[in-house]
Amino acid sequence: MDMAERIRDRLQAAFRPDRLDVVNESHRHAGHAGDDGSGESHFAVMIRAGALAPQSRVARHRAIHAALGPEIVGQIHALAIDAG
Repeated sequence: MDMAERIRDRLQAAFRPDRLDVVNESHRHAGHAGDDGSGESHFAVMIRAGALAPQSRVARHRAIHAALGPEIVGQIHALAIDAG
């Protein structure tokens, strides 16, 4: 299972979102800081979930990081989050 699928599975299980897009943007950062050569270092997440809606922006980001867990967060360099 690739990293995008792992991210998607964790967020789906944690929040049952109405909409969830996970995009691997690693190719856009090839040769830059954080590029480990794996092709799985930079991701963008767009999520819409009722459980996140009443939370502040910071609380949503913390909840997403908690749902992903330290093993996923520790393996990627960057995670852009749109949880509006």
